[in-house]
Amino acid sequence: VILAGPPAAGKGTIAEKIKAEFGVLHISTGDLLRAQVKAETDIGMSAKQFMDQGKLVPDEILCQLVISHLTKPEVAAQGWILDGFPRTAAQAKALAAENIKPDIVCLIETP
Repeated sequence: VILAGPPAAGKGTIAEKIKAEFGVLHISTGDLLRAQVKAETDIGMSAKQFMDQGKLVPDEILCQLVISHLTKPEVAAQGWILDGFPRTAAQAKALAAENIKPDIVCLIETP
């Protein structure tokens, strides 16, 4: 499942409800990034350079991070909800290039 929508639209809240109901993994790029930074991985340290400057982490780094996570056998087997990813056409194309396709895409609209 991909949940898309503007900031503060409730994507995280909805993702947690879906997770509780169906037992799938809630995957947030922010959580993935913080975990990689904390573990001091190569990708985490690359992302940290941008995060420390208050800049957006480039698509290349985010895509590498998300795709490597989604292709883990245990993640693929359990199912997943992407919270706010992809945000750009490049991110969507990167998922498609890896043949990662959601069963459902939900666009949350707010007034």
